[in-house]
Amino acid sequence: MENNYLSKIISFCPKAILLGLLAFSPKGIAQSYTVTPIPFQVYTADTQVQGTADDLYSPVITLPFNFTFYGNSYSQIVISTNGYIDFRIGMTGLMSEWDLNGLTIPSANFATKNSILGAYHDMYNSSQDPNVGSITMGTFGFAPYRRFIVMFDNNSHYSCQAVKSSFQMILYETTNIIDVQLIDKPICAGWEQGAAVTGIINSTGTEAVTPPGRNTGAWTAFHEGWRFQDLESSTAYNYTKCDANTDGFEIFNLNVAQNDLWPANPSGIHFYSSETDAVSETNALSLNYTNTTANEQTIYTNIGGLVKQIILRTVDCANDFDADTVASADEDLNHDGNLANDDTDGDGIPNFTDNDDDGDLVLTNVEYVFPKSGNAVLDTDSDGIPDYLDADDDGDGVLTINEDYNGNHNPIDDDTDNNGTPDYLQLGVALGTNGFNIAKNSIAIFPNPASDVLNIENKSSEAITNVSVYSINGVLVKEAKNAMDKISVSDLQTGVYFVKIQAGNQTLNYKFIKK
Repeated sequence: MENNYLSKIISFCPKAILLGLLAFSPKGIAQSYTVTPIPFQVYTADTQVQGTADDLYSPVITLPFNFTFYGNSYSQIVISTNGYIDFRIGMTGLMSEWDLNGLTIPSANFATKNSILGAYHDMYNSSQDPNVGSITMGTFGFAPYRRFIVMFDNNSHYSCQAVKSSFQMILYETTNIIDVQLIDKPICAGWEQGAAVTGIINSTGTEAVTPPGRNTGAWTAFHEGWRFQDLESSTAYNYTKCDANTDGFEIFNLNVAQNDLWPANPSGIHFYSSETDAVSETNALSLNYTNTTANEQTIYTNIGGLVKQIILRTVDCANDFDADTVASADEDLNHDGNLANDDTDGDGIPNFTDNDDDGDLVLTNVEYVFPKSGNAVLDTDSDGIPDYLDADDDGDGVLTINEDYNGNHNPIDDDTDNNGTPDYLQLGVALGTNGFNIAKNSIAIFPNPASDVLNIENKSSEAITNVSVYSINGVLVKEAKNAMDKISVSDLQTGVYFVKIQAGNQTLNYKFIKK
């Protein structure tokens, strides 16, 4: 398919967004994880996890691929029957602590460490009683971009066995991304005050990340997805080519890497087969280079004295790595032969491995449809950018992600006028009186980044009744219930924060950077 809308996308998005690089996390580099909402999507996991019982760690499970977590590479895990993956395999067969003790993370005193917390809370599990739920695992997709899934399905809460939680934890090969999909997480208020936590925590408990409102406490979730990824430690440039003969070898046009790495002076970059040659800048490789190691090979460049890894990969483009129904070869939007430098939404995940290419919380396989003859992809606003690559599908000036008026991370179920067409596909839809009647752009926060004061501009007809600021870990750090036009942030540490603004019967969510 000819992607003649590329020029439209380039004019719509800055080059930096189109040139996202796959995360590379070598051992020993400190991690800095972020968490973002993602579309709700679950996977099949059919293999029963053996040896499970109440408050117990599973036998050691060998992963189908190595996975990097907080700077260390792991090939094995154990699973706690209280809802998390633990990389401390020495815990196998031991008791898994059920009492969160009211501690939020990060905390060196937290009950578990070096773990991915799907929905960590005290659950009742018994391999002898199928009525209290199951724990299964499975692998989905094609190397080198497979997913390993751990599924908790209808697992009973301790002391409230009729109350059941379902959720998945998903580990991504190569990119080391972590997804948590909260299918249904209710509260057992009569035990542990209903406390639960979703997030990740390092080996000492000193670093942790949780979604807003999902740190230790009583909360519910339904069809809610979160992604944890580390972009800041990415040091390598990735060049991924379709392998025409599926033999593991291809000719790489290194001019592509030159243009991406140093657009102002591409000819000033050379490439080397070893780090030693890169340091001394000797024995430069041909710019039309055929990899000598099948499937994946590392070469090097030297940019101003900084040696950088270049990861060359060949992949079988007959595989749909992200299962989004778009052929992998067609996701090379700029037609330069490198699949890894096409990242429409700038989330660090190239389109060919991203199930939501434009980052609008609507899955690509929902938006990539052909309603007309002539093989034309759906383009609701006829702006030349197909919906699956368009951040504003209906062209009304409100981003699709902001037409999620009920705040459940799913714009598909927002249909204000009840005509069967979601708001994000209707130009000029009039928001009705169904309780979600404030457009997010009617209330604005500025400046962003902010250093001293975060101003709040309210152009809606509803009065603001509460402003809450949460850390990236989901901990409430500031709250205002009086002056609603600004909030002081001078005492906050530098970093990313979330702001929740209550206006009328709606809660609006924002993100800002404290500098």
